[in-house]
Amino acid sequence: MVYRSRTGILVVAIGLLITVGTGQAADDAKHPNWKGQWFADDPIFHSQLALVFDPTKNPGPAQQAPLTPEYQKVLEDSMADQAKGGIGNYPPAKCVPGGMPRMMALPTQEFVVTPETTYILTDGSDYYRRIFTDGRDWPKDITPTYRGYSIGQWIAGDDGHLEILEVETRGPFKGPRAYDGAGLPLHFDNQSSFKERIHLDKANPNILHDEITVFDHALTRPWSADKTYRRNPNPHPNWPESPCAENNATVVIGRENYFLSADGRLMPAKKDQAPPDLSYFKSQPSRP
Repeated sequence: MVYRSRTGILVVAIGLLITVGTGQAADDAKHPNWKGQWFADDPIFHSQLALVFDPTKNPGPAQQAPLTPEYQKVLEDSMADQAKGGIGNYPPAKCVPGGMPRMMALPTQEFVVTPETTYILTDGSDYYRRIFTDGRDWPKDITPTYRGYSIGQWIAGDDGHLEILEVETRGPFKGPRAYDGAGLPLHFDNQSSFKERIHLDKANPNILHDEITVFDHALTRPWSADKTYRRNPNPHPNWPESPCAENNATVVIGRENYFLSADGRLMPAKKDQAPPDLSYFKSQPSRP
């Protein structure tokens, strides 16, 4: 009797496993294959240092962002400060996350698709995004983050298979944020929003598109770009680790940035730059 009872339980358990496994396989077949390692396709630079919004154009003014006059001056001031050795309007120089949309220009991306959530995994100081596809509504209060809050909806093709992930991302965001290393600015009110259409290329399934549009008060109109990624053919790729703080020699004290030399000494980053206020330190004899 005990034997039969245990056998019945075993049969039920196996049946549940088969059902769950079949359901998972059905979900995998329904969603597009975005598995693998994706490299940001950057036809201008092919460099890990080239993080720009429009990958077909140079950073800064060459991006031709439709900035308002006020924020055009923010860009100009940022570049002028950088020319003197400052960091300008580029918080990631301090290892602050770049957030949206800069994080979608990072050189390596991984897309993990589940029925409820699509995860975009990156490296550096911007580690991940969550795109919720479970049918939820927008929360009444969104906690400010650099990546924003993203809700997506899958669009099916003629054959019924899901092809396009339409995404809306809202703030409020943490900031300030910049599109690129020149300090191309987003508005300091941090009320940006973004719409994306993420999908495989129809002619080449190893190319992924992120058609992204920015809505921001620093712009005179919405600004769009098609970010593309190429899938690494290696099925077992190497995943490098690049912690921003590991080799960062920029030291920001108050509103001034300094440089940490290889011998561990604080150096000026600008010509004739005054040292930081050391009033909380006791005077020490100078090192030879």
